[in-house]
Amino acid sequence: MKQDLYAIYSIWLREMLRFFRLKSRVFGSIAMPLFFLVFMGVGFGSSMSMMGVSSGVGYVSFLTPGIIGMTLLFSATFAGLSVLWDREFGFLKEIMVAPVSRISIVLGRTAGGLTTGVLQAVIILISGILMGMTMPSLPGFLLSLVFMVLIAATFIGLGLAFASKMKDMSGFSLIMNFLIFPLFFLSGALYPLDRFPVIVRYLAYLNPLTYGVDGLRYSLIGTSALSPVVDMAVLAICCAAMLFLGAYLFENTEVN
Repeated sequence: MKQDLYAIYSIWLREMLRFFRLKSRVFGSIAMPLFFLVFMGVGFGSSMSMMGVSSGVGYVSFLTPGIIGMTLLFSATFAGLSVLWDREFGFLKEIMVAPVSRISIVLGRTAGGLTTGVLQAVIILISGILMGMTMPSLPGFLLSLVFMVLIAATFIGLGLAFASKMKDMSGFSLIMNFLIFPLFFLSGALYPLDRFPVIVRYLAYLNPLTYGVDGLRYSLIGTSALSPVVDMAVLAICCAAMLFLGAYLFENTEVN
């Protein structure tokens, strides 16, 4: 038990150190969300009524939770990519044969991905506030942290599941990009869900990120398309399912 806890901490610390040492990764993971926030928030701010955004809610306020969801979605995929990176350079084989459970390895990677993802999300939130987003209340901010953790954990589990069955980093990146952008655009991050065509709206309801973004909007600006209880319940179920799938596939993966 003590060895597993130490393994979780060590892997978490390694992920944190690697994140902050790779300045290009820090810049790249924040630059694109900020690009969306600045250019879409400013460019479409004057036409928020056309977007179907509720009166009294600025488009920057509406957009910021969606960009936070985008940030968490993109950052979570690095957890899967780091598995392939470690496989490529032999580190994964070393930790897989260590006298610790593979679940502790999964938990360490998940904790590292959660921490870096939430840090990036808070930076985007602060940027949104500086651009004119309504200041969230303290309870709303704390609730948004819960949604951030659930979103990040959901897609970290998905990334680990794919990484456990793949060996090629370029192929992983292509597949994840193929999944990420539809998930993002179908989440209601940029436009209200009721502006979608009916068929597209049903597809959006199958997307876990939809419930995460909607829950973040409720937490941060007090408006949502769905009940926050529904958002929390669906996202928690998806989170548990994805983490279980990722842990199961990782535990049964073979490292040559």
